[in-house]
Order: sequence, then structure tokens, then C-alpha cells
Amino acid sequence: MAKIEARLIELGLTLPAPPTPMGAYVPALTVGNLVFISGQLPREGDRMAVKGKVDTEVRVGFAKQGARLAALNCLAVLKAEIGDLDRVKRIVRLTGHVASVPGFIGQPEVMNGASELMVEVFGERGRHTRMTLGVPVLPSDATVAVEMIAEIEQKALKHKGTKTRKR
Repeated sequence: MAKIEARLIELGLTLPAPPTPMGAYVPALTVGNLVFISGQLPREGDRMAVKGKVDTEVRVGFAKQGARLAALNCLAVLKAEIGDLDRVKRIVRLTGHVASVPGFIGQPEVMNGASELMVEVFGERGRHTRMTLGVPVLPSDATVAVEMIAEIEQKALKHKGTKTRKR
């Protein structure tokens, strides 16, 4: 079993099926050794698990769990794109959008749910740069959306003979 898959099991986590895009975009795009993951919401299947604005309809702790779930969906999309999470060299960046009321300034605490998950799963390779924004509304009334950029190891390509090269 792959190391990251084993780590997820150790943490009591199961990767969900990658969520179906809600619009005309691809969930992931690999460019060189970087994988860009489109914004993921706190969805469980087709159901939005965490909905509403933080500080009036949703408490910070529950919104933080929503960010964690959105980040888990990012990992599901990443695995579908690259096949094996052990190929992740580093989580480079997370961007979070938190639906919140005017005057609320706790968006970074909400996004810690996503950031902490990356470190739990990948250790030092999970430490990343981050931007967190407060927004008035998100698709399907989601509380949080998380985007991710990951650096991956390139697969070795086998050629005739015994030599291999990286792409």
C-alpha cells in the first residue's frame, strides 16, 4: 500500500470519489510538474455538507470542518489526476474563499482546517503558502471553497533497452 494512502487510513480518513464539476471547467490540470486543482467545496457526494455564511449561520468550528472536507475533496481530485499521492513532492499553495458576513475577520482560522489536513497527511511536504479571502456568497451556498497547487514527481518513462528517462 502507498505511504500516503496508509497515512490517510491511520488518520481515519477515506478519500471520497472526486466531485463532479459544477460548471464548464476541468477539476485538475497538470502543467509540467505542477497540478492545479479547481476550487472544491465541502461536498459529500452531491450534498453540500456545510452551507451558509460564517458568524451568523455557521460557527467558525463547523466552517473549519467544511474547509477540511473541501481539502479532502482536493486530495481526491489530485489522486484521480496523478494516480498515486506518493508522487506529491509538496503542497505549494492553498487558496480559500470563506462565505462570511461583513466585519467577520476569522477567515484564516476557518482555512486552518484545510492547512492542518495537508500537514497531517504529508508532514513537512504539506506546509504551503496560502491566501484566504472573505466573500459574500459561494456556489450552492457553500461556506468555503479551497483551491490547491501541488508539485509532483514526474513518472519515469520506460524505453526500449534498460534506460529510463523522466518526462
